[in-house]
Amino acid sequence: MKFFHLSDLHIGKHLHLYNLAEDQRYILAQIVEKAKEYRPDAIVIAGDIYDKSVPSGEAYQLFDGFLNSLADITPAIPVFLIAGNHDSQERLQYASSFLERHKIYIAAKPPQEEEEHLKKVTLTDSYGEVDFYLFPFIKPGYVRHLFPQDELTNYEQVYEKMLEREAIDVSRRNVLIAHQFFVNQGQKPQVCDSEQMNINVGGLDSIDIRVISDFDYVAAGHIHGPQSLGNGRVRYCGTPLKYSVSEEHHNKSITLVTLKEKGQEPAIETIPLTALHDVRRIKGKLEELLEKKEDTFREDYISVILTDEKELYRPKDVLSEVYPHILEITVDNSRTRNIYAGLQGENMDAEKGMEKLQSPIEAFREFYQLMQQQPLSESEETVIAEILDEMGGEAE
Repeated sequence: MKFFHLSDLHIGKHLHLYNLAEDQRYILAQIVEKAKEYRPDAIVIAGDIYDKSVPSGEAYQLFDGFLNSLADITPAIPVFLIAGNHDSQERLQYASSFLERHKIYIAAKPPQEEEEHLKKVTLTDSYGEVDFYLFPFIKPGYVRHLFPQDELTNYEQVYEKMLEREAIDVSRRNVLIAHQFFVNQGQKPQVCDSEQMNINVGGLDSIDIRVISDFDYVAAGHIHGPQSLGNGRVRYCGTPLKYSVSEEHHNKSITLVTLKEKGQEPAIETIPLTALHDVRRIKGKLEELLEKKEDTFREDYISVILTDEKELYRPKDVLSEVYPHILEITVDNSRTRNIYAGLQGENMDAEKGMEKLQSPIEAFREFYQLMQQQPLSESEETVIAEILDEMGGEAE
């Protein structure tokens, strides 16, 4: 069985001040053409369909056009998609029962009642059946009420409990579609600037891959750089487009997964995707960069590093005549390096002085000790850290 693994479309995203709708339309059309060419048995989209929980009308239309184009392919290719941390569960769930008639299966909300379970869709190939489990993004607070007898304090415990209640038959071939921050014995995946703010400091949201080790393949979303964890059965496919300058050297692609008989390792291939506009850094003196105006990358999204020693008058205005999609301009010369070196020294002293400044959890520890005349227990501190995390998530 062959299927496409995609994630983190982030439809509606802007790169600095640039609307990426045209770029996203171009890349989604490319994915449709690859689906026609490779004819996968299914297409998996592992969360963060939209960039915001309240997408714009333009974003809705873009994704609607993408689904319609996929639905026009004959014979029909089932599409499995889940909600990520950027998606609104309610909005993504809308019309899901109707879409299922067209083999578009959506899991936006985790089970909420005792009798509810993860959405499971079974496909068949020459080796037999494959069960796809659609597990949308969760925080412990979303599902803790399902386990009233257990003291569950972190993501990993909750995730493990959720999978246990499914009573998954591990003798069958099983695929998990997930959108979480998975780690391998404490080793974290490589992250970029574009998703850094969604990763909790302290590893509160980390889930070790031992929890999902019984699956024959885990189609993971949440991390923007393509990479595998552990034995390779857990894979982040990455975004189809570059969503920050830190992704400059990423090779964006579709992950093509081939499952064979039970017990064999899945075969992983990547199908390259070509962006309408690339994202890149260029560095040099102003005149040198202007002389490169005939280069093929002039229409790309550009981060500029200027090395001129002399003061420049409105360099962005001059450069914009050659490079119309400038993201940012920074200066790297002896003057700025001296300033930076001086700031480093100041920051070192400032950091010593800032040791007295408290984080929210530190402030709560001190308050609790003052009021209760005893320190927070480990489990209490975990709960408070989780509450602070959820408050931060809502603020985003």
